[in-house]
Amino acid sequence: MIEKKAQAGNGTERLRPARMQIETTVLMSHSGESHPTELVDISATGALLRRPLGWSGEVGQSWVLDMIFGNNLHIHLEAVVARISDHHIGFNYSRIPEDKQVPLWNLLGGYADILEFWKGN
Repeated sequence: MIEKKAQAGNGTERLRPARMQIETTVLMSHSGESHPTELVDISATGALLRRPLGWSGEVGQSWVLDMIFGNNLHIHLEAVVARISDHHIGFNYSRIPEDKQVPLWNLLGGYADILEFWKGN
């Protein structure tokens, strides 16, 4: 991630892979535990999910994400919890099966190659 100082001193401005906002169903699984939830946005390096009620995971845990897009695209991959808020869970991909890489990049289209600025604390 590239960092540069924000002009107003309100934290740091960083570059990250562009996020495509898309809503779909996701089943997240870890050690026999599973939760249905929804995708908020997706990028070339990770995904943001709505935090399911009763979910009690933690940063650093590995989860399997099963995302279904329309009738013909199912992306199954492994991801690590990168951040948690009251309403969302941010994941970084840790393993994308070879047969799911091209479908994921095709889904992302131009978003796969674009960086965007965001302000972090």
